[in-house]
Amino acid sequence: MWERILTMLRKEFRSVFRDPRMRMVILGLPVIQTLIFGYAVTLDVRHVRLVVIDRDQTPASRAFVARFTGSDYFEAVLRTNDEHVAQHELDAARASAILQLNAGFGGSLAAGRLTPAQLIVDGSDSNTARFVLNYSSTIAAAFNSAIVLEQAQRRTGRTFATGSIDLRPRAWFNADLESRNFYVPGIIATLVMLVSLMLTSMAIVREKEVGTIEQIMVTPIRPIEFILGKCAPFIVIGFINVFMVTAVGLYWFDIPLRGSLALLLLGTALFLLSTLGIGLFISTVSSTQQQAMMTTFFFFFPAMLLSGFVYPIANMPEVVQWLTFLNPLRYFLIIIRGVFLKGIGFEILWRELAALLGLGLVVMSFAVGRFHKTLA
Repeated sequence: MWERILTMLRKEFRSVFRDPRMRMVILGLPVIQTLIFGYAVTLDVRHVRLVVIDRDQTPASRAFVARFTGSDYFEAVLRTNDEHVAQHELDAARASAILQLNAGFGGSLAAGRLTPAQLIVDGSDSNTARFVLNYSSTIAAAFNSAIVLEQAQRRTGRTFATGSIDLRPRAWFNADLESRNFYVPGIIATLVMLVSLMLTSMAIVREKEVGTIEQIMVTPIRPIEFILGKCAPFIVIGFINVFMVTAVGLYWFDIPLRGSLALLLLGTALFLLSTLGIGLFISTVSSTQQQAMMTTFFFFFPAMLLSGFVYPIANMPEVVQWLTFLNPLRYFLIIIRGVFLKGIGFEILWRELAALLGLGLVVMSFAVGRFHKTLA
């Protein structure tokens, strides 16, 4: 038995690594994609391009503008008094917001009146617009507090103490709230899923296309040995990918690994059991490699969208939330983020591990059963 499985292993490794382009896809592409996505996939908004229209030109107006441009969130790319020029910058996407202060801004503040200031935000990018509005509200509130205190001191001629709340917020597991720490572990999970699905979905259908499936059927090899021989190389490749992209996350992006590496590998093994089973099932129901590839992407993109990687599952309709329980990527994302960022162990993650084991056994049973029918 083991000799026949090892023969299938050697054959599968040779067929996978014979093509230099396939070696690049398996070993190089995950690292390249991790680097690209690690920089590109982020919700942090910094250096928002701001056009400033300051028609007042008083110390108060310049101080208010400085509150914006002096932060990491805004960068003044143009200062003008022409509204049409500012609008053109916004239309051409060379700026994302316009801050406009009219004449009399400083005098109105000095008189203690409610003073308007306009911030126009490009709402075509709703995510960025939402962050810009939040940032600007925070800056305006801080400026208002400073103005109130300054006016009170000027009127009384002395400093005085007022009651205040000393709120000191603190974020656990991701102290700087870097979205990269949240997304890079998710990128590792999705890349492992994509590579393992693509390879296994074409494993059996490739034998059909080149005509070697009939030769295999007349050999003494049993179906379970054939499945093990097909899956084992992709399990090894999956672990290699995990090690490579994890190393990129740790040493290039400085993503912390606070938990157990052994637990991460256990979760990866159970996750691969599910993805390989799905890939083999796709391979048994497909007639050509092109059909297998299209079916793989048809499964992969909904799985990614319904995993919590892009959109919070809690925000989805209740029916869709129930569907996510059939998605192995959902459980692996909880495991990989829990191990990387929280450092939690088996006593907390056992439910996700058990779910992956159950899904993997069910899906692999379907794949083996379908392969039996194919041989028949």
